[in-house]
Amino acid sequence: MSVPREGQRDRRTRPPRVRPLLPLLRSAAVVATSTTAYFLLPLDSALDQHTVVVLVLGMLGIGALLALQAVGIVRSPYPRLRAVETLSTAVPLFLLLFSATYFLYAREEGGHSFSEPLSRNDALYFTVTVFATVGFGDIVPVSQAARALTTCQMVADLVLVGVIAKAVVGAVRIGLERRRSSSSVEEPEP
Repeated sequence: MSVPREGQRDRRTRPPRVRPLLPLLRSAAVVATSTTAYFLLPLDSALDQHTVVVLVLGMLGIGALLALQAVGIVRSPYPRLRAVETLSTAVPLFLLLFSATYFLYAREEGGHSFSEPLSRNDALYFTVTVFATVGFGDIVPVSQAARALTTCQMVADLVLVGVIAKAVVGAVRIGLERRRSSSSVEEPEP
């Protein structure tokens, strides 16, 4: 093993103040990349069984991401910070998934599915409005299928919030207990 020269840092060690910021930077990068992809990638496929399969697989993927993140929270030296990373990554991915589905559905059905045609921005706005349970009423589903899709999002929102609350808080608790029991010298929790 080589010793770093004077004035150089060993690449394997990070400064103590930077290390806690890495989960937040990762989360910001994932959200920025996903949002950029949502607005730039061509969403021009027809709304069919394939779209439904992609929606279901996307939701299962988000579930798998949450499971992996829960394991990461438990093992992390900073479980609370890792939990923030989990929340700030999973929720935007979930919202972008539904937003893309609304956009494809509205485009496929023309002006018959929602009270107005949806651009990508409108679809994202509608998705966040439903998630936040604000319901301004400026964009509303008018067809039976659009109402069913919106109802699916509402139920999925409740499940997502409930699962995240239970799993993430539980993982943080386990991670903190694990951290206390495995180290006699504790670093302060950011």
